[in-house]
Amino acid sequence: MPTDLQLQLKDKMKVFLSEKEFTGHQGQTITDEVRVTIAAQACLLLLNRHTDYYPFLQTISVYPAAFITNRATQDGSGIQQRDSRVLLGESWNRGKVILSWKDSASGGADFEDGHNLVIHEFAHQLDGESGTTNGAPPLSKKQSYDQWSQVLSTEFEKLRQQAQGIEPTLIDKYGATNPAEFFAVSSEVFFERPQDLKQQHPELYRELSQYYQVDPSSW
Repeated sequence: MPTDLQLQLKDKMKVFLSEKEFTGHQGQTITDEVRVTIAAQACLLLLNRHTDYYPFLQTISVYPAAFITNRATQDGSGIQQRDSRVLLGESWNRGKVILSWKDSASGGADFEDGHNLVIHEFAHQLDGESGTTNGAPPLSKKQSYDQWSQVLSTEFEKLRQQAQGIEPTLIDKYGATNPAEFFAVSSEVFFERPQDLKQQHPELYRELSQYYQVDPSSW
């Protein structure tokens, strides 16, 4: 990363760390290592951008590893049941991001595998600033919503088709779940495997580069 971006990242981390509360769960201690590791990855998404530092986010809840959620759900016939899921992370529109520390740390340690839990969940936070987490975050005046929609919709449909096969894909097949997950997964690849994304999905790379205001392929 260029020196000017390194300095900018450190400045953004200071603001982030002063504004956001970290809480530990299931015995997880919130150390400086935990706070700085998560802040550094989260603030990558804010470089060169006018931002309010994830304005709807108040708390980052950190678990030692994967955690279980148990929520009431309702099917189409109105029958309620409990839905238990094992998760590595979760992003809420109501002021919270939940992270596995094990996976947050490993994502920061290996920044070339195309998988990064912190980037994924904080991309959801940016997406949700529009009021709905749907893969269409607020864009700058320089960026066209029509172009964004066209490119990301086309790439999403391609991944949906590829997800039905057994061949590996650069963009994780989990991104075929819905447009919101596609944006989050694509953001992981954009920062971690930018040259591959630029070569294999040039239009998607261009849209993400314009949105994030950086060109990681040149770092």
